[in-house]
Amino acid sequence: MRRFGAVVFLIFSFSFSADAQDRSYGRSMATTNRGIVATSHVLTSQAGAQVLARGGSAIDAAIAANAVLGVTEPLMNGIGGDLFLLYWDAKSGKLYGLNASGSAPRKLTIDSLKKKGLISMPDVGIDSATVPGVVDGWSQAHKKFGRIPWKELFAPAISYAEHGYAVPEIIHDYWVAGERTLAAMPEAQRVFLLNGKAPEVGTVFSNTNLGKTLRLLAENGRDAFYKGEIAQAILKISAELGGTMEAGDLEEFSSE
Repeated sequence: MRRFGAVVFLIFSFSFSADAQDRSYGRSMATTNRGIVATSHVLTSQAGAQVLARGGSAIDAAIAANAVLGVTEPLMNGIGGDLFLLYWDAKSGKLYGLNASGSAPRKLTIDSLKKKGLISMPDVGIDSATVPGVVDGWSQAHKKFGRIPWKELFAPAISYAEHGYAVPEIIHDYWVAGERTLAAMPEAQRVFLLNGKAPEVGTVFSNTNLGKTLRLLAENGRDAFYKGEIAQAILKISAELGGTMEAGDLEEFSSE
């Protein structure tokens, strides 16, 4: 009887194991009652999830994740880009929206473009650049819904910028596609190309200047970007490239 019982147990165990291995739906489901962070990069999702695990709000997690994404996916919008936010507050039952897309510089006019021989709005180059809105968007969202101190949200992004991260396949492919564009600009070439080429898959890529920028943001808040050292660097490079952005364009920006 003992042997028969053991055989039956093994048969049932095998049956249960086979059922458990039915993975026709793809990867294992992520299930939790403490929040999920979904992004296009694993390190980014981890950064956001770690913030939630420490008791941070959804906004805290979003800012930490967004900051990391700007490091690990340099081809996408980083701190020089825009931000659009929808936030559902379950306690109040209210939906909030934030438009942190920057306006064009005030001196970028139709006449100024015509003087450069342009008859339509360029979609590349310095005249396509608007006031970066993402940092102000982070700041306003954090003031309203944040729980964890602002400074702490940028630690993961700073670490990956300074110490590097392994370049994954899909990011590498986009990087290769952009080699010519990057090579045409000395600063972009210096920062993003290694010996004139996109980093290979698995290469540990770092961006120490971006790490410095993130540290300034962490220490001094949004004004470091729109009024301080970072703002001065933005205006300097804009002027060198023939852009029209001025200090007032940055200082007076506010998300809606």
